[in-house]
Order: sequence, then C-alpha cells, then structure tokens
Amino acid sequence: MKLDISYREIWRVAYPIILGSVAQNILNITDTAFLGRVGEIALGGGVLGGLLYHVLLMLGWGMAMGGQIIVARRVGEGANEAVGRVVEHLLFTLGAFAILIMLFAHTLHPAFFSIAVRSNLVCDSASSFFGYRLFGLPFAFLTYSLNAFLIGITRTKVITLTSFITVFVNIVLDYGLIFGNFGLPPMGVRGAALASVIAEIAGAIFLLVYISRMNVRKYKLFNFSSFSKKLLKSILDISWPLMLQFSLSIFVWFVFFLIIEKMGETPLAVSNIVRSIYIIIMIPIWGFASATNSFVSQHIGKGKSDQVVKLVVKVMVITLASVLVLSALILLLDNSIIKIYTNDEHLINATLPVIRVIAIAALTMASAFISFNGVSGTGSTKVSFAIEVFSLTFYLGWAYLIAITLGKSLSLVWTSEVLYGIMVTVISIIYLRTGRWKNRVV
Repeated sequence: MKLDISYREIWRVAYPIILGSVAQNILNITDTAFLGRVGEIALGGGVLGGLLYHVLLMLGWGMAMGGQIIVARRVGEGANEAVGRVVEHLLFTLGAFAILIMLFAHTLHPAFFSIAVRSNLVCDSASSFFGYRLFGLPFAFLTYSLNAFLIGITRTKVITLTSFITVFVNIVLDYGLIFGNFGLPPMGVRGAALASVIAEIAGAIFLLVYISRMNVRKYKLFNFSSFSKKLLKSILDISWPLMLQFSLSIFVWFVFFLIIEKMGETPLAVSNIVRSIYIIIMIPIWGFASATNSFVSQHIGKGKSDQVVKLVVKVMVITLASVLVLSALILLLDNSIIKIYTNDEHLINATLPVIRVIAIAALTMASAFISFNGVSGTGSTKVSFAIEVFSLTFYLGWAYLIAITLGKSLSLVWTSEVLYGIMVTVISIIYLRTGRWKNRVV
C-alpha cells in the first residue's frame, strides 16, 4: 500500500514544533551561557538542579503525551467532539498532580542533594537552583496539556510563538537577575531559576488565552462537562508507562551527571556545556518525534495500520538529514560555539573532544527517537517503557564502567549516548515489524 503522506506534510506539522523547541531550548542555552560567566560551581549546580527538575517535569510530559495519543486517535476516527474532554481531564489532573509534587519535592530536595553530590559548593548551588525552579511546575504542566491538544489535532504553529515569548522573557530576566542589571538584585544561580519560572508563567498564560480565542467548538473544548473516571482511567492506562519512562530517562541522565561529578568539578562543567550543545542538535529530533506520535496514532485511527512502518521510516529519513546538517555545522564551528558558554581556555580545550562524540551520538538518537515514538504512537506504551528500561540499564552500566571502574576519559564516558541510540533503534524497529501492536485499542 502506497504511503499517503508526503515529506511536505511531515514538515508542515513538525516544523512549528521544531521552532518551538528551538525557542524552548534557548532557555537552557541562555542559562548555561550566563552561568558559565559566573563560574564552574554555578554551571555544575545549574545542570544538577535543572536535571532533577526535569525528572519531575517528565511526569507531566508523559501524561500529556498519553493524552496527545488519544486526541490524535479520536481525530483519526472522526470523533472530534470527544477531544475536548480528554484535554480537560489532562488540565485538572495535571494541575492537582503538580501541586502534590511541589509539596513533596520542596520538603525533600535539600537532603537529597546533600546525599547525592560530593562537592558541598555544587550541592548548595544545585539545591538553590532547584528550590526556585520548582515553582514553574504547574505552569509547565498547563503548557504540556494545551500542547497535547494542538499537536494531537496537528495545529502546531502557535507553539512556536508561545515558545519565543517564553524565551524573550527568560533572556531579559536572566541578564537582570543573575548579574543584578536593570535595578534587579544579583541572585546568581537562583536568578537563573527564577527567570525561567517567570518565563514559563508568561508562556502558559499566553497559550491559554490564545487557545481560548480559537474556533474550537467542534472539539467541545472548555465545556467542562462532568468528570469521568472511565476517561481518566483510559488516559492513565496509556500515560503511566510514558510518565515513568520519560522520568526514568531524565533521572538516568541525572545519575549520569552524578557519575561525572565524581570525576571532578571541571568534567561536570564541561558536561553542562556539552549538554547544552547536544540539545541544539537534538531539537529537530524532538519535533519530528512528536509529529511521528500523532501521525502513527491518526493513521491507525483511520484504519491504515499497514502504512505505519513506512511512515516511521519516511520520518526517520528526513530527521537524519536534518541532524546530519546540524552535526556538521557543530563540528565546523565547535570552537566558536563553545566560546558562547565560556572564555576559559582550559574548559574550551576539555570540551572539544566530547563535542565530536555527541555529533555522532545525535545520528543514532535520530533513528532511536523516531522509531521509539512510532512504538508509543501505536498505543503500546508498556512495550516502549520496557524498551527504555532495558536500554537505560546498559547506558548507565557503560557510563559507570568507563568513568568510575576504569577511570577513562570524559569523551569515552559520553559514548553511552551512542550505545543507547543503537539499542533503542534496533529493538523498536523489530517490534514495529512484528505487527503485534495492530489490535491495540486506545
């Protein structure tokens, strides 16, 4: 059967998400660049505090992704009137969930960092960053819920505008709150966290106002009809493996950075710079992966399951091409790009070898994310969770072996990313080709 979706259509849906990701990840780039001027301790604290925050963030992202899969399936089935209730249940549930997480994390995070981090200075910096950053969680969850609606119905252009508003606010406040410009108090690493929180609030409010003025009557959005335990159960049945999977993935990355922290403050600072550059290369991957999720679910809803594998391969081709271009540019301009983050020659020279590793790793991640989101888009989220657990076990084991047991170089530690990308790609493609997902009902 001939695939009825073109590269143009894939790009039409994916590019606003990609642009949104560009803007969203400038938050990370901006924080890292400013904190690099503060010093190695601020860089290390920012990355550890930020990663722990993202562990919690991924709980909401996972549930929103489950809602997005259901939204896309209903659109594919032509049941548009059922979409609004799914989104409303996401909004209420994630709002309550965010408050519970904040209360729990606010109480426990100082003790957690004191146990997990060897350096007292890095520990204090990470705890300060996280304590402020935590207040952005409800607004991030609100944005994720609304994005699930937009991506599920493949109307993604407003995501770009929202993200750029968020970034603009963050850049201005980073400059003001980290260093004490514009008459604001100099807050250092806490200022970076507070700037991101205020930026998230601004983005969430804009997106809510924009969608409330859209013509969404056919989806019955914001009707706020009665609460349905059955619908919530359906959302959670799809979402809980994604929630655990995404949070586990970021938590493993957090542990990965804790392993690097044991190598010293300089490797940790280098890895924060590398992480920021790596995220730039990953931007198109996330955009195409989100599009893959919706495309796969919609195709199954339309009764076109036979096209799914071809669809995943087609998205993979365009993603690999995009990442190849970005990786080549990063390698060509590596020294100039690193100088955005630091003017310390020692850090620059230590970062260069690791940049070459992540340029290769990004290509394996491109195929991994697309094939993996193909699996989750079928509704087989328990299978995708199992794939993630299996692959991350090897990922973390390899990192510990290289860094702690054998005491090898930082660039070799980062080859964990290559190993993970290859494993996820192979397992996901094998599962998709078995066709065992075709009878999955969501």
